[in-house]
This record gives sequence, structure tokens and C-alpha cells, in this order.
Amino acid sequence: MESIPGTQAIARALCVLRAVARTRTARVNLAQLVRDTELNKPTVHRLLLALMADGMVEQDPKSLRYFVGRECYVLGGIASERFGLGREAVDAVSRLARSSGDSAFFSIRSDVFAVCVLREDGDSPLKTHVLQPGTRHPLGVGAGSLAMIAALDDAEAERALKENAALIELAYPEFTPAFLRAEIATTRMNGFAVNEGHVVRGSWGVAAAVHAPSGEVVGALTIAAVESRLPKERQAVLGKQIVDEARRLEAHLRRAAALLPEPKARKSTRAG
Repeated sequence: MESIPGTQAIARALCVLRAVARTRTARVNLAQLVRDTELNKPTVHRLLLALMADGMVEQDPKSLRYFVGRECYVLGGIASERFGLGREAVDAVSRLARSSGDSAFFSIRSDVFAVCVLREDGDSPLKTHVLQPGTRHPLGVGAGSLAMIAALDDAEAERALKENAALIELAYPEFTPAFLRAEIATTRMNGFAVNEGHVVRGSWGVAAAVHAPSGEVVGALTIAAVESRLPKERQAVLGKQIVDEARRLEAHLRRAAALLPEPKARKSTRAG
């Protein structure tokens, strides 16, 4: 694919913005961003200044730490309207956390990646803290990510595996192509995905994909817990609960889509 001028700078800026966003409300200093992005200090600082100029990143004047800016909130609100998820996704995550006692999540699909956007913890004292809002994985890595790739058709799933092959081999060597294809087949057979500690030992998860009215895979609901809380029999119970919540969320998306006004036909400008 031919390189487009400026794409490297844009990719690096987005890399810095994601690194800032992963800290949520904790905020992050320049040294940590340099480590997280693996970019040099002058480059990170220059990109931060550019992001700050557009309101995407802000800096605490006392601590000099960085956090996501107001423009991110504005764009997030617009994206929420576009996907029609909004409050309903928050409610679904909350119900799963309360009913299971474990941590529940909603992740969205970003082409060949999955990005966690919502998390709520249940009342169990045993929790896994691996997945946080802003965490990003290649499709197939993690329960929600696996649920998404398994819900794609074969051609799209293979495209995701191919595009992420180098990254997965480098960062997740256990996730070989053969292993991922076997996990996809099992997920399709069961109707929900299970991650038995393959990303981080001891951190297990169960998930189901969420589809838009068009059939497009837009995200996944997940329950994550420590290994001792997810034996086989409970995986099946939670799997059914998550699938039910996913179908409920999909029904909301269909209702929301039905209320949208029909696009007006454009008038012809040609002379009659």
C-alpha cells in the first residue's frame, strides 16, 4: 500500500493520545508516555503540544501531568450518537456486574482491533484488573475481542488475522494462527467466547458479540474474573446471561435505527 504523506505523524499522534487515555483520571507524565509509546522524548513532547493546541489533551499546570481534553469528550458524544449505544450499553454492563458479582465490560470494534470503553465492578472481592477503558487488543486476543472476530464472516476474520499477524506474533506469541482459528471455531459452536487466562495468567473472561441493525459487528459484552470463579459450569451460565444482554442491546439498536428519519431524496438539477 502506497504511503500517504503525513500518515506517520498522524499515527504517532494517535499513539500518544491513546497512551494518555489509558491512564483515565490518573493522568500521566512525559517520561511515562515516552516509555509507553516507545517514541523519543522530543517527538512525544511535540505531539503533545499539537494535541493540546486542538483541545484533545490538557496539562495540569501544577503537576505537569497530561490527561484527555474536552474535545475528546465532544467527539465521544458524537460517536455515541452515531452508534446508538449510549445509556443502554452502560445499563447492560451494570446489570452484568451486579448479577455476576464480577467485572463487566463493553468493548467496541475498531476495524481489526477491540477497544474497551466501559467497565463496572461487581461486589466480589476477587477481581481481575487487566482490562481497563482504553485497553486495546488485536481481534482474537481476549474474550471480547475473540467474540467479535468469531462473529465476522470468514473473509473478514481472515483479513483481521492477516493484518494483525506481525503484532500478535511479537506481543502475543501464544496466539498462533492455528490456535486463533481453533478458538474462533469453538466460539462459533458455543455461541459465546471464553478466554481461559491466555492473555494474562489467572485472568479469565466470557463474552458475546453485539451487532448493529445492518449486521456489522460493533462491539462485545464481557464478564472477567479470576480463574477460580469461572469453572466450566459457570462459564455456560454467564455465557447465556451475556448473550441475552447482547441481544437486548441489539434490540435497542434496531429500535433506535427505526426512529431515524428517512434520508431525503436529492432533487435532480438537470433540466427537464
